[in-house]
Amino acid sequence: MIRFASAAAFTDALRALPAPDAKAIAAAAARQGELTKPAGSLGRLEEIALFMAGWQGTGRPALHSVRAVIFAGNHGVAARGVSAFPAEVTAQMVANFRHGGAAINALARACGAELQVVPLDLEHPTGDITIEPAMSEAECLAALNAGAAAVTDGTDLLFVGEMGIANTTPAAALCAQSFGGTAAEWIGRGTGVDDTGLARKRAAVAAALTLHGEHCNTAFETLRRLGGREIAAMAGALLAARLLRIPVLLDGFICSAAIAPLAKSAPAITDHCLAAHSSAEAGHQRLLAHLDLRPLLQLDMRLGEGSGAAVAVHLVRAALATHNEMASFAEAAVASAL
Repeated sequence: MIRFASAAAFTDALRALPAPDAKAIAAAAARQGELTKPAGSLGRLEEIALFMAGWQGTGRPALHSVRAVIFAGNHGVAARGVSAFPAEVTAQMVANFRHGGAAINALARACGAELQVVPLDLEHPTGDITIEPAMSEAECLAALNAGAAAVTDGTDLLFVGEMGIANTTPAAALCAQSFGGTAAEWIGRGTGVDDTGLARKRAAVAAALTLHGEHCNTAFETLRRLGGREIAAMAGALLAARLLRIPVLLDGFICSAAIAPLAKSAPAITDHCLAAHSSAEAGHQRLLAHLDLRPLLQLDMRLGEGSGAAVAVHLVRAALATHNEMASFAEAAVASAL
């Protein structure tokens, strides 16, 4: 199990990212060239197969174990009226997850993913980022390690998701701090706030950036000051997955925002990630461009919970089915291209 002993250990881990297995990618590419189809005719399905080969370390990657982990946390900034829903909805939705009644439960069942829900100190919201850091160093480290602890070796594909009323506000702040731009350029309507709520959200993000910006000199410090427990947990899980060479389907805006401070420090952190979809939340397409990720799906989803990633699992299964189950030209006695 991966564990970060300190903020410095977390930073050190970002400097020691493993690379994909080049030999496995070459073997998978060679197989693709032998299958009964014109070269490149399966488009991104072929790319997915090679991506999976590189991180699984085999020319014939497979999906035996798909794992989904949903982290939940509450935010002090919610008291500023930046969400259409009250903070108590976070705990109510965690109960819904545990009873199997949420969208992610249905989607995880449909895609064959094992689902775990990890609530993080819901009775104690983070600090209001407009007036203080979201977390102490110890709290941020605990959240990162909660995320890392949820990642198990032997997983073939991982996706993470979140539940946290008001969390699009810290997510927007993380994006602006990591990649520049104004609060107005990164905020969106989240759970559906009206124009007045959107103005409050813009003011909250701007205030947070003014207060904390000069202190956000590392990925850890950016997450600590501007993030949230569930956001830091996703960051910890995504880094742990990389250290264990587990490929990841990256969900929507908030999940992508969790990796943004890491990507600012270590751009290669996204090499083990496929962007599952482009969210309807404002700012997500801009964020994916900064992360150098091209989404697999465009479904106008903006739910969170890992829901877009769960849908994209089906594409990975399709990619590996064609890669592993198609006959070669020789096996099918079909003439290959000249």
